[in-house]
Amino acid sequence: MTTRVAAAAPRVLRRFFCTNSASSSSPSFPFIPSPPSAAAPVPTRPIAEPSTNLFVSGLSKRTTTERLREEFAKFGEVVHARVVTDRLSGYSKGFGFVEYATIEEASKGIEGMDGKFLDGWVIFAEYARPRPKPGEHVNNATQHGRQ
Repeated sequence: MTTRVAAAAPRVLRRFFCTNSASSSSPSFPFIPSPPSAAAPVPTRPIAEPSTNLFVSGLSKRTTTERLREEFAKFGEVVHARVVTDRLSGYSKGFGFVEYATIEEASKGIEGMDGKFLDGWVIFAEYARPRPKPGEHVNNATQHGRQ
């Protein structure tokens, strides 16, 4: 009985290790997927309009509003900064907002902080998208559930 299992195993695993298999997606190695076809467009997120309000993501759970303000203040006058926190733990949810006095300063803030380290984490800064109006459709669904 053991000989049957040992003899069957190579046949079962042959498609994983054989490079000349017809079921292989890559002629050189079966585990490398074939590249996506050029016909399928890759969806991209729409870029927000330039504004004085920035959305900052990738924040550490230990990042505070004061720390966020002080780092972004190096690039211009910060009017308002806020790290969004969890109600129960008080820790950062990993994102926040920074508002500058002018659009030029906001642009410098993005340029200076996007992809940089803050509290040991790489953060991303971009123009914030405006909040949809209550009841407005977002991604084929209404905000706040079905209405």
